[in-house]
Amino acid sequence: MAKIKKNMLRDRAKKLPEITDEMWQHVNDELRTIVDEFIAVQNFSPATKKQYQSGLRQFGYYVYQSMNNKPLYKLTKRDILRYLSYLRDNRKLSSSAQSFKKACVSSMFNYIENVIADDEDFKEYRSFRNLTRGLPPIPKNKVYDKVKITFDEYKDMMDVLEKDENYLGMAWLATAFNVGARRSEIIQFKTEILDYPIPDGKTFVYSHNVRLKGQGDDGKVEPYMINLEALKYMCLWVEKRGYESEYIFSTKYGGEVRQASKSWADYFCSNVLSDILQRRVNPHIFKASCVTYLLESGVDLKLVSKYVAHHEDVSTTIAHYDLREFEEEKNKIFS
Repeated sequence: MAKIKKNMLRDRAKKLPEITDEMWQHVNDELRTIVDEFIAVQNFSPATKKQYQSGLRQFGYYVYQSMNNKPLYKLTKRDILRYLSYLRDNRKLSSSAQSFKKACVSSMFNYIENVIADDEDFKEYRSFRNLTRGLPPIPKNKVYDKVKITFDEYKDMMDVLEKDENYLGMAWLATAFNVGARRSEIIQFKTEILDYPIPDGKTFVYSHNVRLKGQGDDGKVEPYMINLEALKYMCLWVEKRGYESEYIFSTKYGGEVRQASKSWADYFCSNVLSDILQRRVNPHIFKASCVTYLLESGVDLKLVSKYVAHHEDVSTTIAHYDLREFEEEKNKIFS
């Protein structure tokens, strides 16, 4: 098996509780009204809107539980520091998770300051200011080493999955490593792709349009290039699964067929692939691994950035997805 690289790990965070509708009713009416109004008017993608709603509900429930449910206009900067301390010291969230929770609150505070403060029905907010402004930045911690999946490791995992007869897992892994789509994009691929003709001399087919990252309900919509390796294992899975579905990546429980969820990929990486490689693997590393493998194979950076990573600018690809180590090149710097 390929050489294992050791990760530097930190203690896992205590997962924040999901704030149910019943729990949310305990939060004061005014805070709930402001949160709902803020979420409703934002031009967020559906996924981002859901994340912001979750983050703000957790903040509101903290105000209810730990700050005696006082109204937002009575909050102070010290109260916000208390909340950030709760996220950092009590729940042990990573710096990126803390920053996102803080950003949710900051965006809502900006909305209160710029919109609600002028409303006659909210006279108490006329002097309201964004309480996160001027607070010290959240120090970044390195949660996990960003270790690429190599081609040899990809083949090792595929061999194990084949012995397990895990054809869904093989299809997902082949797609994630070769196509470079995110977990939320992979599950959008439809079975119709397998019927698309492959022109002579071509090594890929274009998928149907897929919703990528981006604001609004539509976001950025583009097709992915599906190479023959990914197509091979997509076909194998569909042939073996024994049921019909609009989507390639689907599951069947209790006789009910459903499109696979994003959380399926989290479970698969955490409980199957991580055990095979004996190091932590998450779905997010595969896009960078795909990009890096293509660059190491000599494919032009601009082509990889535009047609595989789907980035507007190569600087994004270089900054976040190019995991090449350049050891030979670095060795020549002082020669």
